[in-house]
Amino acid sequence: MKKVIIYTDGAAKGNPGKGGYGTVLISGKHIKKISQGYSLTTNNRMELLAVIAGLEALNQKCQVEVYSDSKYVVDSIEKGWVFGWEKKKFSGKKNIDLWTRFLTVYRNHTVKFHWVKGHSGNKYNEMCDQLAVSASEASNLLKDEGYDSI
Repeated sequence: MKKVIIYTDGAAKGNPGKGGYGTVLISGKHIKKISQGYSLTTNNRMELLAVIAGLEALNQKCQVEVYSDSKYVVDSIEKGWVFGWEKKKFSGKKNIDLWTRFLTVYRNHTVKFHWVKGHSGNKYNEMCDQLAVSASEASNLLKDEGYDSI
């Protein structure tokens, strides 16, 4: 099974406000960068969307190590909270659209999550942060349909 490392970060100015995500995928010598900005969103949505974008970019079943500075994302998965939320149909939870999308793509791979401290000099975390901030400042911002429906 192919091994892939994914680094992610999300950013939102104002929270809610303009936001973006940055994702870096590493497989062997290959590096792929993904980013997108949104006109109105939240930091948590961008953190989760960064992971989703990385997993959706994989075109075959992979063994994946995800590194994120988001306790919201890492703890929700590694501590199993999201699976309990799913059993309760996400009653009272936010970002249901993204968690549902995440679980679909997550189950296509073998995934392990790791928390990294943000803004602490980790090369790829810093790269993701720059991608996320740049995406949030771009002129081609998308509408975050899921946020607008909350």
